[in-house]
Amino acid sequence: MPDYTVRMIVLSTENLDESIDFYTKTFGFPLKFRDGNHFAQLDGGAITIALATEIDHPNPGNVALSIKTDDVDAAAKQVDENGGGILRAAYNDAHERRAVVFDNMGNTIVFYKPNPR
Repeated sequence: MPDYTVRMIVLSTENLDESIDFYTKTFGFPLKFRDGNHFAQLDGGAITIALATEIDHPNPGNVALSIKTDDVDAAAKQVDENGGGILRAAYNDAHERRAVVFDNMGNTIVFYKPNPR
């Protein structure tokens, strides 16, 4: 069985600037990273809070739990075999290997493994 570590929650936004402003002013979460007008990460302590527009959100309009794992493919298969499903099969992007799945109640989960440096 793969190892799992919850690292991030991804929230949908239609206006990145307004969302960053809300979370930094309301809760004091510092901005860690920003990618243009479509994605940002805030420091929520043990968990990163990501704000993503439709361009970068794995399932726009929904909250997504992001879980770091040592085997993305096996993790997605395990979800599929246990009553969940696969929204986007495992693939490689510029920074990581990633799969987007949903649990048995339809909640979005993103499995990822950073690419070697």
